[in-house]
Amino acid sequence: MTSLGIGVIHLCRSPLWSRLAALFAEWRRRMRSRHKLERLSERDLADMGLTRLDVANEMQKPFWEA
Repeated sequence: MTSLGIGVIHLCRSPLWSRLAALFAEWRRRMRSRHKLERLSERDLADMGLTRLDVANEMQKPFWEA
């Protein structure tokens, strides 16, 4: 059982795992920010220079697309 624990710790520290974790975190951040953008008021959007059409276009993007 101890060797399994060491293997898991080793996997979590690997560069590949770190890159994958960062990629998943970025995808999650994009999804959250797009949903927050969708909930903004018209006034907030206008302050940022955006329209509902801009928001709709952003919402149609897949999570992996920046």
